[in-house]
Parts: sequence; structure tokens; C-alpha cells
Amino acid sequence: MIINTVINGEGVSIECNPNKRLLDLLREDMNLKSVKEGCGEGECGACTVLIDKKAVTSCTVLAGQIEGCEVTTVEGLEKSGELENMIQSFEENGAIQCGFCTPGMIMSSKALLYENDHPSDEEIKRALEGNLCRCTGYNKIEKAVKDIIEKE
Repeated sequence: MIINTVINGEGVSIECNPNKRLLDLLREDMNLKSVKEGCGEGECGACTVLIDKKAVTSCTVLAGQIEGCEVTTVEGLEKSGELENMIQSFEENGAIQCGFCTPGMIMSSKALLYENDHPSDEEIKRALEGNLCRCTGYNKIEKAVKDIIEKE
């Protein structure tokens, strides 16, 4: 099947099995390595990407489901200039240690900020609750998101 979609701002037509996981399509076929596989079941958030500006776990989405959609990864945020302030805030707040969860945390944060540019503390916690981190704890990550809001 040929899938027509927009990935990181560029229109693409990809020939692939429509039952292939979006995670595998992005990592293997598109070489977008910010998308990490953690649990493979949609529980850890490491593979979070945006589909039409909404956070989704790419391990639970099939390639055929992105037909006509806009998919954004960390590489897309970098390309558009939206990543630099986010990374700086995460670094300044000690919200990055091993870095494995960071792409998913950033994508979940970005989805929240697309929806609400001044979320409450509770809304930030809710937006990040699908992302697991074993290193930093969540307070530093939540503080980083608050700092992003203050800087924008």
C-alpha cells in the first residue's frame, strides 16, 4: 500500500505494509531515531509522536492509520525551530539524565502546549502521565515544562 502523509513538514508517499507499526516505519524506513521503543505496548511513552498535533504512542498506531495525517517527531520540532527552547529548559531544570524518555516527554509537552499555551500544574501532570521516567522523577520535568511556558 502507498501511504500519503506529511512527516516533519514534508509530504511523503511511502510504500509499506499498512499493518506495520508507525514506530517501525519512523525508525527503520524514515531513519527518525528520536522515536524510541520502550515497552511496545503504549504504556511507557518513549515512542510518543504527534499525529495532527495530538500525542500518540507510535507503537500502538499502524502505518495505514497515518494516511492523510501530519506526523511530527523531535526531528520535526528541531527542523521548525521549536525544539531549542524546550531542550534548554529540560537541561536547565535537570530534567534530562539518561535521556531515553526525553523525546517522548518533549512530544507530550508540545502536544499540551499546542492545545493550551498556559496549562495549570494539574494539566501538565495529566499530559505527562503516559510517559515513564526512571531517572529524574517527574518534578524536574514538570518544572521544565513550566519554564517553557514562562519563556514563550
